[in-house]
Amino acid sequence: MRIFGVLFRLAWRNLWRNHRRTIIMLGAIGVGVWAMIFMTALTRGMVDQMITDSIGVLPGHVQMHHPDYQDDPSIANRISISDADLKDKFDDAGFEAWASRVRVPAIITSERESRGVTLLGVDPAAESEISFFDYEGVEGRFLDDAADKGIVIGEELADTLETEIGKRVVLMSQDPDNEIADRGFRIVGLYSASTKAVEEAYAFIGKTTAQKMLHIDDATTEVVFLGDDYRNVEPIYDAVTSAVDDSVSVRRWYEIDTYLGTMMNVMDGFVLVWVVVIFMALSFGLVNTLVMAVFERVREIGLMLALGMKPGSILGQIIIESMLLMTLGLAAGNFLAWATVTPLESGIDVSIVSEGMEMWGAASVLYPKLYASDMILASGVVLLLGFLASLSPAWRASRYEPVEAITKV
Repeated sequence: MRIFGVLFRLAWRNLWRNHRRTIIMLGAIGVGVWAMIFMTALTRGMVDQMITDSIGVLPGHVQMHHPDYQDDPSIANRISISDADLKDKFDDAGFEAWASRVRVPAIITSERESRGVTLLGVDPAAESEISFFDYEGVEGRFLDDAADKGIVIGEELADTLETEIGKRVVLMSQDPDNEIADRGFRIVGLYSASTKAVEEAYAFIGKTTAQKMLHIDDATTEVVFLGDDYRNVEPIYDAVTSAVDDSVSVRRWYEIDTYLGTMMNVMDGFVLVWVVVIFMALSFGLVNTLVMAVFERVREIGLMLALGMKPGSILGQIIIESMLLMTLGLAAGNFLAWATVTPLESGIDVSIVSEGMEMWGAASVLYPKLYASDMILASGVVLLLGFLASLSPAWRASRYEPVEAITKV
């Protein structure tokens, strides 16, 4: 420990013998670490928002269907468990939220246009903690209850259909006997979502109203369950599967939406690759700095070896010097990242490129996410690569012959 203390003091003093070079290197490391963490926070925020928004729109964290529903999402493939039995099974199961829905393909027709949509028959009371938009922010009103006779559509769909609140539209779908089931509805509300594609894709009516229209009594086509964290859905999945039999299929959100599941895995891998790539560029500057520092002190190193300092101590001194340089740069970079990301967590308006963002399924406002795990990962990788980068100049310094080093000009 005493030897380490001596080597630490020597390394610290040597680090500041050339202030300009040390400060330039610290600046390079700090900016590099900041860039790593800042870009990771932006990308992490975008992916988290895409997943969170999409979970609210479609799968929740876990979803239950008829086994054939994913291949053929028709009303014929409805859940065999009645709505009343579902309530008995899941009302007291401890989920953060759950809801049963009637979800089928449909055609909506105004007096001017027709469009294919996904019809969602919902119970507003159950959906209030799951759905992807603010009920209070709906223009007009949302559905009052499951028996509401109105319809709520997206603002973009209303523009496409050239219709508005108060106008009537006709919904058409198929009943279990493959007969046309249609009904007229008056538009009572227009919702806005994070992307225009969502606003054009979904139309909401009361669940009871949908069941009557499709002649399915109290049957539903899907049940959605919501937990605390989209990364940890196994407890919800286990609870649902233990409560039902093989007549239904239970899937996690990333099994239903494979694109989003892939995005999450890619993001996790991107963080490590991004950190390594950035530091590989910085490592050249680090090695150059250490080589120059060693070259300037060749005679000094030879004198210390002649006075009895072991080559291992020379090696340790250079490595400690490198680690001190990396630690100071990391501290500066992490502080810069925290200072720049935290004020932006309330949102960055990128509406100027909203069409491009929508192609990715992202909203026009980005919410950066600064995770401690990402900062720890970046710091760990930087320290590890910094240690490896310092080995070559440190090893070279420890192999000098004392006489040759002292007499070297």
